[in-house]
Amino acid sequence: MIHLIDVNEENWMDIIKLSVNEHQQKFLDRPTGIIARGYIYRNCNARVFGIADDSQMIGVALVRDFTEEPFNYDLQQFMIDERFQNKGYGTEALRQILNLLKQEGRYGGVEVCVNRDDTAAIHVYEKVGFVDSGYVDEELPDCLNLIYHL
Repeated sequence: MIHLIDVNEENWMDIIKLSVNEHQQKFLDRPTGIIARGYIYRNCNARVFGIADDSQMIGVALVRDFTEEPFNYDLQQFMIDERFQNKGYGTEALRQILNLLKQEGRYGGVEVCVNRDDTAAIHVYEKVGFVDSGYVDEELPDCLNLIYHL
């Protein structure tokens, strides 16, 4: 059963062992980088979640608050280890993250910036209800900015 867990001194070593295939590596930070971003964005209420299937660590995600308009949650990173992809785990984990943020209720939406070439990720985001916001970041013109309305 898929569940989210806080990253701590007992499980971070399992998280840093996670990886994605070579094609996906250009779209995602390594798990050590994701954990580090959680620290860097700590003033933006950043949270790093481990994603587990029972006791097996299978993924990691980072969510933070946008501190500028438009105020939303920012799903900075979301990865499922390559050994566990295409089994529905990512979809279920993403739904759990969205439900958690909805219950928290500080913002009305969740945004994610996805490289246009990362078709697998775009598929998962659209599958749970993310839509193209239409916004194009001048610094990241190769990315789609997707939004999920809570």
